[in-house]
Formats: sequence, structure tokens, C-alpha cells
Amino acid sequence: MAETQVVEAPGRAAKDERRAAKLAKQIGAFAKAHGGAEGQLAYIGERGTRIVLVGEDGGWGDLVATTYEVAQKAVDKAGITVHEDFDGDFAAKVETGPYEWKRMAGIQLGG
Repeated sequence: MAETQVVEAPGRAAKDERRAAKLAKQIGAFAKAHGGAEGQLAYIGERGTRIVLVGEDGGWGDLVATTYEVAQKAVDKAGITVHEDFDGDFAAKVETGPYEWKRMAGIQLGG
């Protein structure tokens, strides 16, 4: 029986490396602006993988990578701690202000 090989499209690996490097640079800039950063990867279906970032100062943000593998490469290159889940001490670091509370209330109220 012949062995099946998966062949990537030419240039795909190079594109993924460039994407990961760009994301790693953005993660590094976030970390620098917020006194360090930690993250969590969340698969969001066909859209890719969300990289949730939480700064040491409580600031937060996110980026989206095309695939989980690209997201993993990006956080590895950036050298940040990555959590399995967004809960506990990690989630408690997030500081929310009036804007976030107003947005959350608006979403719940349908507005």
C-alpha cells in the first residue's frame, strides 16, 4: 500500500511564517505598552484563531490569526506565557472600565 503524503501549496509555509512574524511584532508592541503580556488562544472556526492578550497593567486586546498553527508560532516568537483557559487569576488581571460595562450592558439589552 502506497503512503499518502500531504503537500502544502508552494509558498504557504513562507506566508504563514510572515503572518506569524507580523503578529509576534504586534504582540511584542502590546507587551511593551502594557508592562508585559500573557495570552490565550481561542479557535473561532473558519475565521481562524483569536489571540487574547492581557497586559500586566490590566489592559487587554486581541488579534486574529488565520490558523491555530500561525497563532501558536506568533506567541512562541513573542515569548509570552499562554494560558489554556481564560479563567482564574489570568481573567482577574483584566481591568474593565465604564466603556466596557456600557458595551456589555448594551449587548445584553439588545442595543
